[in-house]
This record gives sequence, structure tokens and C-alpha cells, in this order.
Amino acid sequence: MSEQQELQPAFSIEKIYVKDISLEVPNAPQVFLEQAQPEIDMQLASGAQQIDEGFFEVTLTVTVTAKLPEKTMFLCEVAQAGIFQIRNVPAEDIDPILGVACPNILFPYAREAISSVVSRAGFPPVLLAPINFEALYMQQRAQQAEAGNA
Repeated sequence: MSEQQELQPAFSIEKIYVKDISLEVPNAPQVFLEQAQPEIDMQLASGAQQIDEGFFEVTLTVTVTAKLPEKTMFLCEVAQAGIFQIRNVPAEDIDPILGVACPNILFPYAREAISSVVSRAGFPPVLLAPINFEALYMQQRAQQAEAGNA
């Protein structure tokens, strides 16, 4: 391999996996008799850590809660993770890759896992809308900058 090839920026997916998954149906079986449509709430969190030279684990945690006015129908949480190889990339570009590109790759897997688990629990599948991780990343950076100036 030539020296120039070795210095080329590189990004690859090494592994995608479910790190943790849970489902709670605290009001079963009575909740299955309910006719009302639940309110669906979704929470997102992502984190990254370097696990070796040039290798990073990114975890996207998606929590979906379906609630009726007086009770919870279900709570499903998936921690979808991936190992990504990032080499020869300027240090200032690694954070956006870990905060935008990697969650964009992981989200469809997390969305499918949520839908599958919820439907196996006897509920209609939950189809989560696409997420703009770039906008979320920019919003988080703005909040951190604001907190730093406060």
C-alpha cells in the first residue's frame, strides 16, 4: 500500500448490533381492552466512545412510550450500537461524524427493532418518523456554547 493511500480519510462500519433492548407492558392484560388511541412519546440519546486506535463505538438509544390518559400502555427502549472505523480524519471532523453520520446509520436499525418488539407484544407496530440528526447535533452544540457562556 502506498503512503498516499494510507493517509486517505477512511470511514467504515465494522459491526452493527443491539446492545440492549427492553419492553414493559405494566398494565397488561387490561390495557389490551382499551379502545382509545395512545399518545406516543419518543426520546433519543446518543453517545460515542473510542474503543481502540481509529475505532469508535456509537450507541443510539431510542425510548418509545405509549400512554393513555391514566396509564402507560407500553415502554420500549432500544440501545442500537455500532463499531465504526474512522482514520486519517481531522480531529475537528470526528465529533460531527460520531454525532451525525453514525446515528443516521444506526437509526433505521433501532426503528425496526422498536417496531418489531412492539408488534410482538400485541400492539400495532410503531413507525417512527425519520430524524434530522444534523439539526439535533447543531442544536446540542448551540446549547453547550450557551451553557459555556452563562
